[in-house]
Parts: sequence; structure tokens; C-alpha cells
Amino acid sequence: MEEAKPLLKKLKIYSLLDLALIVPVSYSDTTISKEINPGKIHTLDARVSAVKSHNGKLMVTFFLPNFNQSIQSMFFRVTPYHYQTFAMGSEHIIQGKVELFRNNLQMNQPKSIREAGKITPKYKSVLKQEDIRTLMRTYLSEKSLIDKGLLPQEAKSLMALHFPDTLDRIYLEGNYRPEILQVLKIIEAFNHIQKLSGKKIIHPAVEALKGDISDFVKQLPFELTDEQKQVIKVIGSDLGSRSKAAKRMIVGDVGSGKTMVILASAMMAIPHKSILMAPTSLLAIQLHEEAVKHLPKTVKVALVMQGKEEGDYLEADFIIGTHALLYKEDLPRAVLVMVDEQHRFGTTQRQMLESIASWEGENGDHEKRAHFLQFSATPIPRTQAMMNSALLDVSLITKTPFEKKITTEVIGKSHFPALLSHIKEEIAQNHQVLIVYPLVEESETIDYQSLAESRGFWESRFDNVYVTHGKDKHKEEVLMDFRKQGDILLATTVVEVGISLPRLTLIVIVGAERLGLATLHQLRGRVGRLGLESWCYLFTRNETNKRLEAFKKTTNGFDIASLDLKFRDGGDILDGTMQSGQKFKWLDMGEDEEIVAMAKRRVKN
Repeated sequence: MEEAKPLLKKLKIYSLLDLALIVPVSYSDTTISKEINPGKIHTLDARVSAVKSHNGKLMVTFFLPNFNQSIQSMFFRVTPYHYQTFAMGSEHIIQGKVELFRNNLQMNQPKSIREAGKITPKYKSVLKQEDIRTLMRTYLSEKSLIDKGLLPQEAKSLMALHFPDTLDRIYLEGNYRPEILQVLKIIEAFNHIQKLSGKKIIHPAVEALKGDISDFVKQLPFELTDEQKQVIKVIGSDLGSRSKAAKRMIVGDVGSGKTMVILASAMMAIPHKSILMAPTSLLAIQLHEEAVKHLPKTVKVALVMQGKEEGDYLEADFIIGTHALLYKEDLPRAVLVMVDEQHRFGTTQRQMLESIASWEGENGDHEKRAHFLQFSATPIPRTQAMMNSALLDVSLITKTPFEKKITTEVIGKSHFPALLSHIKEEIAQNHQVLIVYPLVEESETIDYQSLAESRGFWESRFDNVYVTHGKDKHKEEVLMDFRKQGDILLATTVVEVGISLPRLTLIVIVGAERLGLATLHQLRGRVGRLGLESWCYLFTRNETNKRLEAFKKTTNGFDIASLDLKFRDGGDILDGTMQSGQKFKWLDMGEDEEIVAMAKRRVKN
């Protein structure tokens, strides 16, 4: 394969199945037609039986010996070549579209081709057609495909796409036959999962962690959900291994209680140290508050942020902090490293985090790792979770500890007076209101008011109105102040992930149709955190929007993530990194859960 490496690199080919999945976009078929179907392209044996020239056009009658009938052809923009080629009595293989006109067969502008009986694949490629066809002939065979894990029938179907003897095995009424499409989907999933599995690196753990969590669970003022218990049990099994350092992602729906899973994991690390890194000061403070509140008093907890520390992190059992942790040269080594919303950290920060989890072996001859857990509140489709688990272990928490009472409504301009009354009612009950705007400043391209344009309206009618946005240097301070004493918060999607506002019962999302369904779900998740009856209003100029109607009826984040895929491309969360998304050509991540599951089982086996 050495001599082909430059070509394969140009095509971004990393496996034989990558190459095999570059299937032809069309075919040049010169197989002699066995029957005539008007409206389709045909290849026919023909002999010129009459030639006539009129007004610069050439009219040729061909006799078709295989069908014992004639067909009329008209040539436009005639050159001497045409007169010479289609001379009286000359024999041809002609190709073109056959039409029926006044019960006579017609094929205008037919091509005279030299060789019949070939089906030549055409590829969409940066390479020359002959180069890519040579690659296929050189490397693809049923045996080579079976050796890479395909079933014999799958290998046959793929070979039929690249080296067809008839197009009937490939197409049905102009589209791929269902069985061909199914094979392409399976191979695409199988190939992707296989490649991810190849990247999975197993390191020995620094310590096997077997800390007892029973006292912690008993003293909680609520019962953990079955899913929380199950995920904690799986993490316990991960952390209890010395031969393999845990590398697991826990994806919890909005309000599913992943904080308790984090605290249980920290308890398992006792008497050793554990670290948790959060993407913002606000989240770090909230997690610290929960840890101090629910962990046994014997567990020493410290908070480390830029310009603020609580507790002695050198002595602490559990250290919570922001990226400020990465710059502490005297940060104690931890046997368990956890990170919340890892995709919100930059590449450099993730690399530094990786180094915190790495330990040199006793003789410097191998590297041990701290157990590593990452948490995300961004639900992903189950298909994606299955895919990702080939690279790192994935657990899902799909249910909330209590049923939220959130009413979601799509509203327009005519509903504004009623909305204003409802906002006043909620504030009168000491509840809070959040209004999310699509942008900070006025824009000519977006037909909605901005944060800057709207704030005067709210500030003139209500007290305790707070305003913040993504570029606001004081946003975390504003959010903390609002949490304590605010009535209305005007913001952009800065509040999307993580902030806990227990008194928030009403959210208005302006220009809701401009946001992805997953983002809308995160925003809706800000209300009703403690079970209070709450409302989510989707303000739009298009009240018949299908996406918003579908969102309104769906409350489970994982179902919404699948729904989002139907309306736009989804992205992968791999190794904690939100990527622009693995784009699958055949696989539908929203619909093909069974196919992904099948491919996953086959890679395991």
C-alpha cells in the first residue's frame, strides 16, 4: 500500500473501509439494452438506413436489428464529423435518451460509442477517475473486506457497487435498493466504531478506590433515583480497578442530579484526594455549596478560584475549582480527577488537565493515570452515546429526581399583554423571571429586539432588573446577585448551562426558532428546579414553526437530542470535546439506533 499512500492521504483514507465507502455517484452503462422503455437512456446496436439534411440540421434514421424497427435521430450544430461518422450504411452502437413522438421512436443527439457491454463507475473525488478506479481495483476484494470484519453478503453488496455487472442489483426506480442502503449504513457505523476503538488507550490506575459511601447516601435528605444508584454502582466498579484507570463520561439530563453522583465519586476516593474542575466560578461555587452541605463533616472540602479560596486545598480531601486549579504549582496529586462540562474548556486547558491525571511509574518506565470522570448536562442521542462508548465509557442519567411541572407555550406579539400580567403575578409570589434575547446589540439582519434595546422597557416598569451577556466581565457577579435578590434577569444564552436559580419559575426565549432544540432544552431547564410550577414561553414571529411545536411536546433531553438531529446536523461529544460533528453520509443518527447497536456488538465481538 506504500505506493498508494500519497493518493490515500489526499482522499483522507485511514482504513480499507474508508476507501470502500467512497461509492460511485453514477455509472456510465454501455450494456446493450434488451428492451426499449421510452423516457430512459438506452444503448443500442444500430445501422444508418437514411440520412437527410435540412436547415443546418442532420436527420438520421437508424435501423435496430435487435428489435427489427427504426429510430429517428436529429443532430443540431452539425459539423463535417457528423456527415462522415453517420454515413449511409455505417454501423454503430448508439446511446441516448429514447422518446416516443407520434408513435415513432426518437433519440436526438445520440453518441456513437466505441465499446459496448461495460458499466464504468464515476466517483466524486479530488483524484482523476482512472486513479481512483485503480485504487479500488488494487485494494478491494470480497476477501479483503471480509478480513476487515464485514459479513460475506455485505462484502458482496459493496463489491457490486464498485464493480457492477448489472445496475438492477443496485437501483430500484432511480434510488438505492433498501438492502444496499442498509449495508452502507451498517458498514459506515461499523467502520466509525472500529476506528474509535483503535484510539482507546488503557492505562493502569494509580490506586484502586474503594471508599465507603453508605453513610453519605443514608444522611441525604432525599432518596437517590434508580438511575443515579446504577451510575454510582458502575463508577464504583470503574474506580475499584487498579489494572485500568477509569475514563468515563456521565451525561445527565437537565436537573437529573449529577451533582450527587459527583459527590458519591469523591466519597469513593477517600482516604485519597480527588479534584473537580468546573468551567465557571458560579458553577464551582454551587458545587462547593452542595459538597459542604451534603458530604460528611469529616471530609475536608476546598474551593480554588482566581482571587478567591475557601479551605486549605493542600490539606483537603476534595478540591473544587475553576481552571485556576491548573496554575497551582503546589496542587496536590489526586487519584480521581473529575471535570464538569469539559467541552467548555479550551484545548490547552484540556491538555493541562490531562497532565494532572498522569502519574509517572515508580521506575519511570510506564505511566499510571488517575481515574478520570467527566460530566455533561448536554444530552446526546442514544445512538451517539453508543458510538462514543467505543472511545470512552458512557453513562446516561435520563430521569429527574422529581417530575417538573413546566408548561411550554409558543407565543407571538399578540400574547404580550397576557405575558406581562403573568410576569407580574410570578414576581408578586417572590418568584423570578428570566428573559433571553438573541443578541446584545441592535442588528439589521435579525428582526427581534436586542438586550440593549429592551432593557429600558423592563427597567422602567419593574424593580430589581439585572442584565448580563456573554462578553460581560461581571456576568458571574451579576448572576450571583440576581440569584439572591433579583426579580427579572435579562440575558443572552450565557445562562444556558448549569446555573441553579431555585426561585426561577418563568422564562421567555425571544426568537426561539433561531436556537437549536438542545439549547432551548438547556434554557428551559433553568426553571422549576425545586418542583415549583413553571412556564417556558417561546416567543417567535413564526408561531406555526414545526420544530418549536415538536419541542413543546417533548420534555426528555435525550429525546430532544434525537429530535434535534432530524432538523439539523448533530455533533459528537468525544473525549469531552464538542466537535463540529462527524457527518455520516448514510447513517441517520436520529433513526438508526438498531443499526448502531448491531455495529457496536460486532466490534466488541
